[in-house]
Amino acid sequence: MGVCSMSAQHDFENIIVEGDVVVRVTMNRPEIHNPFDEKTIAELTACFQNVQKADGVRAVVITGAGKSFCAGGDLNWMKRMASLSREENVADATRLSEMFEALGDIPVPTIARVNGAAFGGGCGLVCACDFAIASESAKLALSEVKVGLLPGVISAYVIDRIGVKRSVQLFTTGERLSAGRALGMGLVDRVVPAEELDNAVDELADLIMTGGPQAVRMCKRLAIMGGRLDREAFKRYSIEAIADARASEEGKEGVSAFLEKREPAWRKGIED
Repeated sequence: MGVCSMSAQHDFENIIVEGDVVVRVTMNRPEIHNPFDEKTIAELTACFQNVQKADGVRAVVITGAGKSFCAGGDLNWMKRMASLSREENVADATRLSEMFEALGDIPVPTIARVNGAAFGGGCGLVCACDFAIASESAKLALSEVKVGLLPGVISAYVIDRIGVKRSVQLFTTGERLSAGRALGMGLVDRVVPAEELDNAVDELADLIMTGGPQAVRMCKRLAIMGGRLDREAFKRYSIEAIADARASEEGKEGVSAFLEKREPAWRKGIED
């Protein structure tokens, strides 16, 4: 099932979805810095759910059009939220949470291509991805405290990425970070000049695709389960997982290729 056809079926307006093997998801309202609103959240949720079902996908890249990655909440959306009841705000926050859960449930590696400003929820989106590569010109901030709010839905993803103490520091100050400082804090994994950003993302996607397609999915799942299960439960899970991998056709092909000093089948015919 190709992702391009799925995006066409959903007639997205605020995002662009391209590619079948490496899927590129672009938030596409550059004139207002690609913020979140109800429509963008709904479209990203639908897109991420579609990608979950697409067997041929090997990696997902998330980025923003123009000069910004994602500036956080759309101002008009925030005005509407301020006028709603608490119950209505719970429902809205739940929809945002479901979008992040859909991203987290994508079984292949996800890469944030941080081309510019990533503020508030946009910074949370960076943290929710498995990898984050930023342009030297990128700026990141968890700035909700500046307007009397807090990074509620995204906080778990930030804490997972940078830990409790650094999260406290960024949540309470709202400090705007340069790409280099964000790298030092652990918000991103790599910083490159703007003109090298696409090459860096492509190289990472190519590296991911050197592994067995099912093994990559199983490895991502293994790491996630390791963070969720107690030690005994995870030990049982890991034993079952390696047994499944060894018995699989992909596992047998990989070992045979290694012993025969040849490339495994999955490295042949990969589209750029």
